Amino acid sequence: MVRLVEERQMPPSDSDQPPEPTRLKLHETLTHLLDNPDPRLVVRDPGTKVIHRLNRNEYNNTIRDLTGVDAQPADSFPADGGGGGGFDNNASTLFVPPILMERYLAAADQVLAVAAPERLFCAPPAWYRSDRQSARMNLEWFGQRAFRRPVESGDVSRWIRLFERERRRGATFEAALKAAYKAVLVSPRFLFRIERENTGPEPRLLDSYELASRLSYFLWSSMPDEALLAVAADQSLLRPDVLEAQVRRLLRDSKSRAFAEHFTSQWLGTKTLHTTVNPDRGRFPQFNDALRDAMATEPIEFVASLIADNGSALQLLDANYTFANDALARLYGLTNVTATNLVRVALPDRTRGGVMGMAAVLTQTSYPLRTSPVLRGKWILEEILGTPPPPPPPLVATLSPDDKVKEGLTFRQRLEKHRKDPNCAACHSRMDPLGFALENFDPIGAWREQVGGEAVDAQGKLTNGDSVNGPVQLKDALLARKQLFLRHLTEKLLAYALGRGLEHFDIPTVKAVVQNAAADDYRLNTLIIEVVKSYPFQWRRGDQPPPPLARF
Repeated sequence: MVRLVEERQMPPSDSDQPPEPTRLKLHETLTHLLDNPDPRLVVRDPGTKVIHRLNRNEYNNTIRDLTGVDAQPADSFPADGGGGGGFDNNASTLFVPPILMERYLAAADQVLAVAAPERLFCAPPAWYRSDRQSARMNLEWFGQRAFRRPVESGDVSRWIRLFERERRRGATFEAALKAAYKAVLVSPRFLFRIERENTGPEPRLLDSYELASRLSYFLWSSMPDEALLAVAADQSLLRPDVLEAQVRRLLRDSKSRAFAEHFTSQWLGTKTLHTTVNPDRGRFPQFNDALRDAMATEPIEFVASLIADNGSALQLLDANYTFANDALARLYGLTNVTATNLVRVALPDRTRGGVMGMAAVLTQTSYPLRTSPVLRGKWILEEILGTPPPPPPPLVATLSPDDKVKEGLTFRQRLEKHRKDPNCAACHSRMDPLGFALENFDPIGAWREQVGGEAVDAQGKLTNGDSVNGPVQLKDALLARKQLFLRHLTEKLLAYALGRGLEHFDIPTVKAVVQNAAADDYRLNTLIIEVVKSYPFQWRRGDQPPPPLARF
């Protein structure tokens, strides 16, 4: 409701509107109620956290960091579906189909066959200790890293029995130990991120090992390293100063590239560039697979640079630089870029900077032969502002797949005629002006001045009454409402960090994260740190959820 009032969608535009002071007062009152819930009526709820299977990306990275094998064995696993928040690390959608267990067994064999001995064995056989003692030392060492916490004596005893059985059958020390390691790699404690169940109704603080795993899988999509396990072992990770220092360390590490890649491509939707996006090659001969790869990499490099440079999240809306190689630079009309890999490039003006000017976004929100102001406007509402329109009504007439003049009408004129349908007007009045502001970008993101022999008309009037003309004015309008963007970005960060969709009781956390980051210019790293410091990230729900009307 707050967002509807803020966006002037309530009351609807075709109803009598209250005076502006009344609307502002209503917005202020609703915001105050959300920011200051009555503690007598509500209790905090960290939300449900089901057992979390490692997704394909997490499995590959964990195997790499555990064994040194970067063979990507999970690429042959069944695909992971997107869940709440739009991310494939959502625990509630990470099922275990029967074929997956077969793939786990095969992957364990594949990895153990090629792993370097120094990554598998810490205590080779020695004359001064028995094979059993050496095996126990190796299994405790390997098992703790694989399980991301100390192993229980019962697990080690079972592995020892397996090791000794293989030795009796004539296996070498290493072969027998690998047989026990296979049991480790197909154990639920390796394949799942398991947290101790609560034994009472009240939420509990995560233990230090659980917190370490949440942190490493949030920022690295992989297991904790030795330094993180060390502060988990002495429980200093539970101290706020140590936790923040670890977050900053993980962000500085090259493995944070996993966050930049998987969070960004799923949030922006650019992951589809390699699956469902196919501009017409006859109309756009410069589009090829190499350019597609460069397009997909640009937003990832940009987010990685914000992390490395401690940049403001607002640069996602407007920045004076981007990343391009020679092919992408030609598309953008940039000169003096000859590198085949993407490099940082200064932009000559404000038309291109930020994610809305990136070819990956502009191409995935277009059709093969023409742009789509509707798709682009819808994308801005959903992924930038977090105010998605409702689904279209059934049996709505579709527009032609190209942008040629038909029946004497330009594409824009035909779309405006379509928008006059009462069933379509409410949503299109929100989407279309946003999309039209990007009409100077063609279906693959190149700048253009004309469409079908006519000058590009990039004008539009937003629902709040502001008029925009082109991408620069659109960015100014969105920056004027930066709180919408920052809240939505924080919602995405929190959903990705928690591995679940957000609920109404997460609203105060989202608002607190944004408020706490304000003093630091909304730096992306600060937003991430505030997410890690938040209540739902560090706590686990009790065995009984709070009453539905009392959760917040």
